[in-house]
Amino acid sequence: MVHHRGNNLHIVATSTALLTDHYELTMLEAALRSGAAHRRAVFEVFARRLPEGRRYGIVAGTGRVLDALENFRFGPEELDFLRERRIVDESTLRWLSEYRFSGDVYGYREGDVYFPGSPILVVEGTFAEAVMLETVILSILNHDCAIASAASRMTHAAGGRPLIEMGSRRTHEMAAVASARAAYIAGFATTSNLAAGRRYGIPTAGTAAHAFTLLHDSEADAFKAQLASLGPGTTLLVDTYDVEQAVRTAVELAGHRLGAVRIDSGDLALAAGEVRRLLDALGADQTRIVVTGDLDEHSIAALAVAPVDGYGVGTSLVTGSGAPTASLVYKLVARADESGELKPVAKRSVGKPSVGGRKHAYRRFDESGTAVAEIVCAHCDVPGPSDRPLLAQLVSGGEIVGREPLADARARHARAIAELPAPALQLSRGDVAIPTTLITA
Repeated sequence: MVHHRGNNLHIVATSTALLTDHYELTMLEAALRSGAAHRRAVFEVFARRLPEGRRYGIVAGTGRVLDALENFRFGPEELDFLRERRIVDESTLRWLSEYRFSGDVYGYREGDVYFPGSPILVVEGTFAEAVMLETVILSILNHDCAIASAASRMTHAAGGRPLIEMGSRRTHEMAAVASARAAYIAGFATTSNLAAGRRYGIPTAGTAAHAFTLLHDSEADAFKAQLASLGPGTTLLVDTYDVEQAVRTAVELAGHRLGAVRIDSGDLALAAGEVRRLLDALGADQTRIVVTGDLDEHSIAALAVAPVDGYGVGTSLVTGSGAPTASLVYKLVARADESGELKPVAKRSVGKPSVGGRKHAYRRFDESGTAVAEIVCAHCDVPGPSDRPLLAQLVSGGEIVGREPLADARARHARAIAELPAPALQLSRGDVAIPTTLITA
């Protein structure tokens, strides 16, 4: 069911409690037996590094995490499954039956940029409460941050020309909805996915595929049918047979008010140039050209000088353009000792170290308002005069306090990108846009 909550669409979902790993529950059972389960603990979500060649990442999925947290409940069906499989004992099942997260969550806001070491989510509560959330949090954030980071690069490469998200047929059906949301945060104008439109209020767009043309006895018959249904402002697909003849037929039938033509194959730059010249010669100089077909940020950038008015992106978008996960981790960084005092903890594994202590995070700017550093510190909580705090409270005492309209995240993304130094937006391989300064003392 869909409910309206303020400016947000809120989904009343089934339980998310089993969107977790078996070992979360075995750890819980053992910690309950040892008495350590109720110790105060702090977990942080961060990336040790960005995908190779990337200069920044984009935070997305936080709103979905809050929805998942709200529905993280062990009802009779979930408990019966755990009991039948003998995954945990009866005392643990009793504890799970009353599970309600009662801690605090802080995080970077959606649409903001992040860098290696950025604590994009901080979960504070008892160990038992917080450890249960590891898998569902990571599965959401790893996917959505990866998609949004790729979408951000595509948006910049498009140079203000609109992008349509159309990757639903190239990924899991639920991932398609999440991908549309993440892409919209990062600047895509519309999505082809109707479930995303209904659930998140994202504008939807779509006209016809090659099958529609092939269905009819002639291309002209297909165009007539589409124009009769959708009006002359529609977008006609012109590369089913012969592009030049299709453009001539389209203008003949729709006149100079034809909204757009779409090219889905071939040398898109060459075809767009030829189609533009033909449209202009036929008097359809206001008709737009939309291109689709295995586009990514690099091919979009290569089309910058071509007479293209919009792009449709599918496979590359929903697979993170080669980086389908953000490689985020969820690590315990502090826990209470026997006296109740919070102590830093950190793993020392080779190649996978973490830094102990609950962190604060700020972005430092120069006099022109350009970001110059990410400041992550374990003991400071007062920013400098040119530092912006990055962690906002999302959950307080188990109550969600940090929901926001998707439009706010979309606007934040535009501001965050504008604050980065110019080299950050280059698509070539390079260093991370700004350094992360870790202060532990």
